[in-house]
Amino acid sequence: MDLSTLATESRNERTAELDRMPVSELLSVMNAEDQTVALAVRDALPEIGSAVEAITESLRRGGRLIYIGAGTSGRIGLLDAVECPPTFGTSPEQVVGLLSGGPDAFVVAVEGAEDEPERAAADLDEVGVDDKDTVVGLAASGRTPYVIGGLKHAAAKGAVTVSVACNRDAVVSRYADIPIEVSTGPELLTGSTRLKGGTAEKMVCNMLSTASMVRVGKVYGNLMVDVRASNDKLVDRARRMVVEATGTDPDTAAEALQAAGGHAKTAIVMLLTHSTAQEAARALEQAAGDTRTAIAGSKAEAHGSAGS
Repeated sequence: MDLSTLATESRNERTAELDRMPVSELLSVMNAEDQTVALAVRDALPEIGSAVEAITESLRRGGRLIYIGAGTSGRIGLLDAVECPPTFGTSPEQVVGLLSGGPDAFVVAVEGAEDEPERAAADLDEVGVDDKDTVVGLAASGRTPYVIGGLKHAAAKGAVTVSVACNRDAVVSRYADIPIEVSTGPELLTGSTRLKGGTAEKMVCNMLSTASMVRVGKVYGNLMVDVRASNDKLVDRARRMVVEATGTDPDTAAEALQAAGGHAKTAIVMLLTHSTAQEAARALEQAAGDTRTAIAGSKAEAHGSAGS
């Protein structure tokens, strides 16, 4: 493929004199370029929404969200994956990031790894990709062989495939059930897709994981109630979440959290349904982890018992 035809590889006429700009002007131009990214992502919201529905269905069926990518794109997918367990209480296997060249390529570039499509097939087989999963291929250029190979292999295994590219008519789009194209245009620094391209991919990944976790009940209101309170900051956040969700006082929230083993979601259900930690946990299990459903079910059960 002639890479010079890609918008992400084209020269940006607004920054042709980049090396002669005063720092203030350079930063101003850079900021102006970055402001275009959110608008480009907005144009792709329908496709992003379709991907969220697919990921949500995968998670509900016991499947996974699997990101694959090379270079900056792969690092962004891996970053999103590793943030999900502390934020949403997921298992490390539920959201997976595969980076061409392996985990070590996150800190030291493995040159040439992105040109090997068979590598992606092997990486996906190693994590056991199957028809319950949704695989998201990230390629700012839209033509990375590693990502194309991964999408083809994932499709052969029955997984739903999603592509994210920063060029129109991207090659990877041909291999995805749901192609997402965010047209970010020429970079400030010619070809450096770690800039606008990377920002766009980060924004899309934020949407895919966050919206999917909201849909499967990992959030109550706008509170991350499945957060793992693994340090002092998160313990304090969990206590404040319980206070905000229930209207109780901090001491009562702390007592409920202690009874709930530090799990904010369980403590919230306890306080709002006047139940024990065991009863709240059971209600959440019956509601597939959805807080509102668990609360409604517990109240309905209590009302029924009172009526009988």
